[in-house]
Amino acid sequence: MRLYEYEGKEVFKKYGIIVPKGVVISNVGMVKQAIDEVGLPAVVKAQVLVGGRGKAGGVRIVKSLEEAIEITDRLFKEGVKGVKPRRILIEQAVPIEKELYLSITIDRAKREYIILASTEGGVDIEEIAAKKPEAIVKISVNPLTGLQGYHLRSLSYKLKDLGLSSDVASKMRGLAKNLYQIMLDLDADLVEINPLALIKTGELVALDSKIIIDDNALFKHPDLFESLSEDPRDFTESEIVARKYGFSYVELDGDVGVIANGAGLTMATMDMIAYFGGRPACFLDIGGGANRQRVKEAVKLLLRNPRIKVIMINIYGGITRCDEVAMGIVDAIIETGIRKPLVIRMVGTREEEGIKILREHGMEPYMNDEEAAKRAVAIVRGE
Repeated sequence: MRLYEYEGKEVFKKYGIIVPKGVVISNVGMVKQAIDEVGLPAVVKAQVLVGGRGKAGGVRIVKSLEEAIEITDRLFKEGVKGVKPRRILIEQAVPIEKELYLSITIDRAKREYIILASTEGGVDIEEIAAKKPEAIVKISVNPLTGLQGYHLRSLSYKLKDLGLSSDVASKMRGLAKNLYQIMLDLDADLVEINPLALIKTGELVALDSKIIIDDNALFKHPDLFESLSEDPRDFTESEIVARKYGFSYVELDGDVGVIANGAGLTMATMDMIAYFGGRPACFLDIGGGANRQRVKEAVKLLLRNPRIKVIMINIYGGITRCDEVAMGIVDAIIETGIRKPLVIRMVGTREEEGIKILREHGMEPYMNDEEAAKRAVAIVRGE
């Protein structure tokens, strides 16, 4: 999950990182109040999650209220790279002496945190790496032992070798410590400041923020998860429903919906459908011990998907009870009122009770998953 710039800066402020004075607005009528608060010149920044926002005109310096209103109105109407912002950040323009770069990310191959710093800020780190790799400082941190004093001292020494003064290098060291704590507290994959401005007073100011949080850790941050209901960001509506009710969902381009319990069984079910000539429309794993509510929401999700022509449900009941699954299926059909072909294979714990419930509602389950997969593909073909 990516945070907007203004959200990232709110996080930075909590950790003692200096950011420019700014006001977030949601309509043009709020521009005057924002300019009164931050002053002129100011920077108008569209809050969109697209790369190259600045080069695409999403970040503009304004020198008058009239200019601020004109640019803000244009950004709200036209957006940036086809994405219209819900909010715009109007920020105090900061007199910059030098632009630096600082971030912490994860090297998944080495299973380490990596601190990246450079005296060449304001451009993508990939561009710096391509043109001036010697201008990038890299410090590896083992997550088992954590950030140590020698990591920070090494960062400071290497930055001084690149021409930074002792004072600025020391402040970069302190910022790196703060960013590392943000990484841990927010379960982030990336925390980045680019550009990090050195101003005339000698202070370091975060002119931008980029924070990406591990999607799998969102359950630990309910406030962030709740924000998805207002603004789904990179998530589809279906993915948000899946996270809310605790099942795994990945959308594919086929027309056979797949529901199973356990990642292995779900993937095996998809493989069977593909083997018999069908195309899975999704990976939906309700997980072990799924209750009636979770099953109901999973089935409702696929029933409402207009692209799905048939739903195959493959349940092997261990800690998952077949009667709970059956009741969830029935509830979903009743609540949505949508009738689609359902091919159900269900064996295991409370299997007889589950089969009885299905039969009472006109559904005959299969005992063999291969036969069920063949039948699902045949339905799509009209056979």
